[in-house]
Amino acid sequence: MDADTVVGTELRGLRRRRPEIAGTVLAGTDGLLISSDPPSTDATHLAALAAASFGLGHRVADTVQRGEFRESVVCTTAGCVVTYPAGRTALLTLVTLSAAEDLEALHEEARAVARRAGSVLDRRGGAVGATSIQDAHGPLAVRTPMATLPAQLRRSSRPTWRRPPI
Repeated sequence: MDADTVVGTELRGLRRRRPEIAGTVLAGTDGLLISSDPPSTDATHLAALAAASFGLGHRVADTVQRGEFRESVVCTTAGCVVTYPAGRTALLTLVTLSAAEDLEALHEEARAVARRAGSVLDRRGGAVGATSIQDAHGPLAVRTPMATLPAQLRRSSRPTWRRPPI
């Protein structure tokens, strides 16, 4: 059985077992859609927002130094949107119909699905997301040595302007 079939089966099974889930989205950490079981909103937009939410949550967890990021939860008057890491390069996002009465039970089951789907995606070996979760705190920018720039971009040793006479 290929990775896409396994992941699709996991997502559909989670929705069958948990009727309060309106939709599921599996996305890369770069925000690109991998798979979805249609939520009430556009899956590609939700995938991008989930990656942004994950990145922010991961940074907050790192800043407060209270352990590893586990999930991001956004609760509204009509339900919740929960994002979990799924392996090194993917995210599982759930959209619930209403505020789940037993959110902790939902978390436990969703974390298990995220672990299984993530391990399948990790074994597949293809880079799903732009950056893996372990590399999420790499440098934001890398300096380029002047020697590697094209000659026209390097500063010349003589000035290109002259001071006007006083």
